[in-house]
Amino acid sequence: MEQFWADFVKKFWADFVKKFTMAFITGDRWKLYLKGMGTTLELTACALIIGVVLGVLVAVIRSAHDQQRPGQRNFLLGVLNAVGKVYTTVIRGTPMLVQLLIWGFVIFKTSRNRFLVGMLGLGINSGAYVAEIIRGGLMGVDIGQSEAGRSLGMNYIDTMRFIIIPQAFKNILPALGNEFIVLFKDTSLVSAIGAAEVLYYAEAVGSKTYEYMFPYIGVAIMYLVVCIILTALQGKLERRLRQSDRR
Repeated sequence: MEQFWADFVKKFWADFVKKFTMAFITGDRWKLYLKGMGTTLELTACALIIGVVLGVLVAVIRSAHDQQRPGQRNFLLGVLNAVGKVYTTVIRGTPMLVQLLIWGFVIFKTSRNRFLVGMLGLGINSGAYVAEIIRGGLMGVDIGQSEAGRSLGMNYIDTMRFIIIPQAFKNILPALGNEFIVLFKDTSLVSAIGAAEVLYYAEAVGSKTYEYMFPYIGVAIMYLVVCIILTALQGKLERRLRQSDRR
């Protein structure tokens, strides 16, 4: 019995070392994973910029529309609000993967720049969620704050920039941080349209070695490590904001 377990452990370890070597060591394949993770982080950052710009724009338009006084409705603002509402409803109501497939194989089917297509798809998707997060934060600030700003002679833009947004930011930071982490993980979906991020390289290694377990586990660990770091940074920023409130 002891000999059986000894042979089993020996065989298991030899098999483990062989598959690990093929997945990460042979041909310096570990460099592919690092290259892919670099692309993933770049894709996340670019998509986040698009998402935040779109989200802020839509959130401000919809908040301004909702805060109009009765009898003083602006027609143009109403049209823009309707467009923003359709945008958030459609994007949040359809799967990310389906949206990426439409961007990659329908709208930009002739484009060879899969990174750009994936960045655009991720950014537009993230913008809908960011818009609702920011809109919730803006609507959560007491209406008296806006009236106080206007009583001091500030216009709408200055009131939002100096009074409303700073207060709303502290309330929406946890949700924005979570959206950033979700966006980072969702970058794995762009491999479906041929973008060369970390999962794309893991699948390429698996197709060469006919062994997918180690490449996929390696990628999962890389995602986990980055998410832990991002979560820690988010928590540190939240603590600093809480400390500034106490002073």
